[in-house]
Order: sequence, then structure tokens, then C-alpha cells
Amino acid sequence: MIRTVMVRNLVAVAAITIFSVGLSGCDYWPPALQTQIEQLRSELQSATVEKTQFQNQLASLTKVKDDLQAQVDDLARANRDKTSMINSLQNSLAAAQERLAKSAKVTAPKAGAVKPSAKVTQKAPAKKKAPAKATGVR
Repeated sequence: MIRTVMVRNLVAVAAITIFSVGLSGCDYWPPALQTQIEQLRSELQSATVEKTQFQNQLASLTKVKDDLQAQVDDLARANRDKTSMINSLQNSLAAAQERLAKSAKVTAPKAGAVKPSAKVTQKAPAKKKAPAKATGVR
């Protein structure tokens, strides 16, 4: 019985020791594991720096994209305005050409009706024939 009490006490002390070590954590890290942890920390830090740089680049590219989109919108609006202006000018030109053609048709017969009838062409004077030469036959 004394033995069982000692075994119980020994098991209890072992359980308490394992439990306390589990709660407090182990402060011993093998050197290879420490090196690996430091390497992972440095990789994490460099990845964080790269992430920040990429975010800054993304922000600047987004700003450039927005500026270019605004320019495209302005140019598209100007293009629509110019297109409507061109169409308007083409319509005005076509209307002016039609008026000019109608005006030319109306004035052309009047101008053609008034022909100078007093125009006289002079004929060239007829040449006199030279007398035939006598050939010696009398």
C-alpha cells in the first residue's frame, strides 16, 4: 500500500510537471529551427515590402487609368460634337448646292432667250477670176 501511494504520488508529480511545462511552453529551440524561423521572418518582411510596393504601383496605375479614361471620354464627346457639326455642315452645303442648281436652271433659259439677233457675219469678197491666157490660137 505504501508502494501504491508512492506510485500515485510519482504519477501525480509527473502529470503536474508535464502539465506545467505544457502551459509555460518550451523555451528551447534547436539552432536549425531558429535559423529556419529567422529565414521565414525575413521572407515575410520582404514579401510585405513587395506587397506595399505593388499596392503603391496599383494605386498609381489606377490613377493613370482614370485620367486616361477621362481623356477618352472627353475625346469621344468632342468627336460626337465634331461629327454632328460635320453632318450639319454637309446638310447645309447640300442645300446650298441645290439652291444654286435651281438658281442656275432658272436663270439659264432667260439668258439663252436673249440672243443677239443683229449679229451679221460678213462674207469674204469673192475673188475675181483671172482671164484665161490666150494660147496663140487665133
